Amino acid sequence: MRPWSCFPLALLAFIPLAIPTQIPLQESAPTTQSFTLLDALYADPDYVSLIALLQRAKLIPTMNKLNGSTFFAPTNDAIKRHSSFNNLWNSALDEGSSELADNLQLRLRQELFYHLLNYTLLMIPTEKSPQEHKTLLYPRDYTEPPSQEPPPNPPWMPIPNGTLGTDPQRLRLSYREDAVWAGVDASGNGGAKVVKEHVETANGWLLALGDVLEMPPDLATVISRHPQLSYFSRVLTPDLAKFLNSTSTLTLFLPVDDAWEALPHYERLYLESEFAQEDLTRILNMHAVLLPKVKWSESFSDQPVNFTTIYGQQLEVVPLEEHKIKVSDAELVERDIYASNGVLHTVSSLLIPEGAIQLTPEKYLLALNCTEFVSLIHSVNLTYLINDPEAHYTILAPRDDVLKLFGHHELPHRGSEELKRMLQYHFIPGKWSPKKLEDGMLLETALKESGLDGGRQVMTIEVTEEGKKKDQSKAIRFAGAGVMGDQVEVNNTLIYFVSRPLVPPADVMETALTELEYSTFVAGVFSTNLAETLKSSSRTTLLVPPNEAFRRLGMLVSAHLLSSSSKADFERVIRHHAVSGVEYADSIVDGSQRTYGTLEGSDLHVERRGPNRTVYFSPSGGWPDMQAELHPRNMLTRTGVIHEVSDIMIPRSVQLTVGNLVKAAKATTMTTMMVKAGLGWILNGTAPPEGSQWAEMGLKGSGWTLLCPTDDAFKQINLTDLYADEDRLRAIVSQHLIPTPPSATKSLTVMDTLVNNRPLPLDDSATYSTLQSASSAYGDVIVRVLDGDEGTVIGIKGARGRDGAQDWAHVVAWGRSTTGDGSGGVVQIDRLLEPYSPSWYVEYGAPLAVGVGGIIVIGLFFWGVRWVWRRDTTEATYEPIGGFGHDDSEDS
Repeated sequence: MRPWSCFPLALLAFIPLAIPTQIPLQESAPTTQSFTLLDALYADPDYVSLIALLQRAKLIPTMNKLNGSTFFAPTNDAIKRHSSFNNLWNSALDEGSSELADNLQLRLRQELFYHLLNYTLLMIPTEKSPQEHKTLLYPRDYTEPPSQEPPPNPPWMPIPNGTLGTDPQRLRLSYREDAVWAGVDASGNGGAKVVKEHVETANGWLLALGDVLEMPPDLATVISRHPQLSYFSRVLTPDLAKFLNSTSTLTLFLPVDDAWEALPHYERLYLESEFAQEDLTRILNMHAVLLPKVKWSESFSDQPVNFTTIYGQQLEVVPLEEHKIKVSDAELVERDIYASNGVLHTVSSLLIPEGAIQLTPEKYLLALNCTEFVSLIHSVNLTYLINDPEAHYTILAPRDDVLKLFGHHELPHRGSEELKRMLQYHFIPGKWSPKKLEDGMLLETALKESGLDGGRQVMTIEVTEEGKKKDQSKAIRFAGAGVMGDQVEVNNTLIYFVSRPLVPPADVMETALTELEYSTFVAGVFSTNLAETLKSSSRTTLLVPPNEAFRRLGMLVSAHLLSSSSKADFERVIRHHAVSGVEYADSIVDGSQRTYGTLEGSDLHVERRGPNRTVYFSPSGGWPDMQAELHPRNMLTRTGVIHEVSDIMIPRSVQLTVGNLVKAAKATTMTTMMVKAGLGWILNGTAPPEGSQWAEMGLKGSGWTLLCPTDDAFKQINLTDLYADEDRLRAIVSQHLIPTPPSATKSLTVMDTLVNNRPLPLDDSATYSTLQSASSAYGDVIVRVLDGDEGTVIGIKGARGRDGAQDWAHVVAWGRSTTGDGSGGVVQIDRLLEPYSPSWYVEYGAPLAVGVGGIIVIGLFFWGVRWVWRRDTTEATYEPIGGFGHDDSEDS
């Protein structure tokens, strides 16, 4: 089926309406012997492309039907240039392309009809002042499917009914630069040049054009291209543009750019914003006339005429002397600017009553370069905050340059609930002048949080005096954002310009995540199932311990709480740090409340000490004197507030047994040994079995400190042999068990209690009896604190082993239990302390050596005496030979 067969036969009924407007068509068609316009086209090779277009548009029968016409015919070069950027013409010239759709044929026919006059020119223009002529183009909306009007087939004759009413589109001719120009503007400029002498034929004139004539576009496009309507084009909204390009037979009297300059600066800024849709619509309607036919200037050039605008006001159009025309209080500047769906006239001033634009905080914000801020407010329907003249608000507005730095990708999506929350946070009920603001204040905002049960979210205020003198200004910060410039007072509203958009408090987990010193606690929360619970628990105060608190708690206790198998215990600890109710710093420090309920179920007790009312929390469980100091932070969250506490608080619902701590130490070997030795009841914190030797000894299940070797400490031990030797096994276990009565914990000061996490004091030279001490002289253990970073060691007192290596172990970690009276726990060591039994030569060698040595010394003594004596008795004497005689005696 041919495309033209889609047109109904009823379209033929309108041909009689077109004939009166096309007078030459009343005459007979040219005879076959005459030289027609088509003959002239076929005879000139410059029109090959034009003939192809006429054929594709099925206008050859129409050209034969015309009589007494003027055809402005584009040459091949003109069409080639035009088709390079016009897809329709390019497709029409493509011989391989399929037949054009009906609506595209209609568009092509309309563009070609704009090159045709339904009469022969009476005279060629000889001056620049343009002539106006009526073409065969009756503009229609070619974007819609073809109507069912006749004619359904060629010859396609123009129907005098379109977007200009019953008027055809107009064309201006002018003479300049020694040539005729077609399609010029009102000043005779622009257009397409006639490049050949005109050719007279039997049914009209043929004038060759160096360019294709562009049909006048719709009014919105005409406005956007007009040099004196740039301001109106800038404020034209998409809805108004749609109205201008889709409404037929419009006559516009639009003010030129200079007219808008007469408005106050802030009013222009407001109109330039995207929020002036209602006002701009009203202004446009005051300058628009909608009648069945457009009103060309010829209709009011000779006599006064009144037009009623779409808005309803009367425009008085009065012709004056020297061809001037007055439109109400304005002067007509330019007339008859062609468009496809109307005509445009420009005027010197706005045709609106004075004071049509009311002043509101919104318009001040727009005038003060906060247009993007207002745009965001409109996107979430919060305009009542900036348009209610009776409301009292302090507005914290970021200027456009501030928002530009952050970019749209850093702000919530337009129209979203998150953006609505954010913008409400920029409004504080009441007028808060700088004199009223004080450092540390918390001011309620317009943001009502569901996480606060509908209560208003607060904002932190920081005030710094920039000088000591009273007349010097204050440096003010709202929620961490500084104030830029002076505040502006608008009736009941006070506007501060802030250095960045204010972000309302996030959920409790996101807020805590920003603090690196809370990373251990936060990671632990996420490892449990409490993250969402804390986020959704309304009106909650979370007390968060820093990372250092986990170290002070004892590594084994921390390891237990953070282990995957102890999630239930850690959940209870976390809930014990979540106070029911929103307690800002002032209410805790200056209040009188003594206990606070927690989400865990048990209470926290509060004590305020000293002139500064330092606050200490005591948990419901843990060990004696466990407490944490409050460090007020006022970290606001969507559901309340976060404060820091110095230490972790353990509730009574969490029982830290020796077995829990051994498991945290991953000491499975020691656990097995204790169970096999019959001491598993110590791990559970229960009393010894009735009738057992331990029960007969009067031992209790609590108050034990276990020196717990790591599994690596047993690498050199044959565990099979060890487990088979019950006496040795029990002796080893007993060597590692220290009875720890409550008296082992020394008296603590307030600050000491914050680090009182050890099962027993590990001071230098501290000596403790073990369960082995009752049966061995070497059962006691002693503590040594080594110099430097070598740490602390525990050894068997009095032991003399191989270089003492097996008798001493380094302390690796510890943890305090909470069972019973809260004494005892686990001290993890890196070596196994074998019970010390001295060898026979160690035990008896010294006395024997002393005895033998004594005997030897005594023997040597007497031997020496004898030797000396014998020496004296055998010493030589001097005597005469023969002895002493008689003579000698006499002589003497």
